Amino acid sequence: MYSEKVMDHFQNPRNMGEIEDASGVGTVGNAKCGDIMRIYLDIDENQIIRDVKFKTFGCGAAVATSSMATELVKGKPIQEAMKITNSAVAEALDGLPPVKMHCSLLAEEAIHAALWDYAQKHGISIEGLQKPKSDIHDGEESEEEVY
Repeated sequence: MYSEKVMDHFQNPRNMGEIEDASGVGTVGNAKCGDIMRIYLDIDENQIIRDVKFKTFGCGAAVATSSMATELVKGKPIQEAMKITNSAVAEALDGLPPVKMHCSLLAEEAIHAALWDYAQKHGISIEGLQKPKSDIHDGEESEEEVY
């Protein structure tokens, strides 16, 4: 059901934890499945993501997508981080089952929420960044978890 990369990132998550005094923190969730994801960013004066950590409450796919998303943005300028999509996260994990694609969307939204928080704290605007949703389930059809 899951790729080897998904299993590896679930069993050995990268960048788990939190950053004290983070430059930006984003929290998103999915009320239908109960997943909650929080991303912490440490951004330097050149707008490069120096460090990134996550805390996720959810299924294995939620943990794996959080881990992969942090790997994809670490060391990148914020404009590059803005380009990380749920499809890019899922592709980097060698795919996700269709019923778990919402986890990659949570990862994308958590990054954007953390960038939004950073922009608000610094009084700047980031091209293409919109105010994040706190719950991504709007408009989704009911899904049944399969374990």
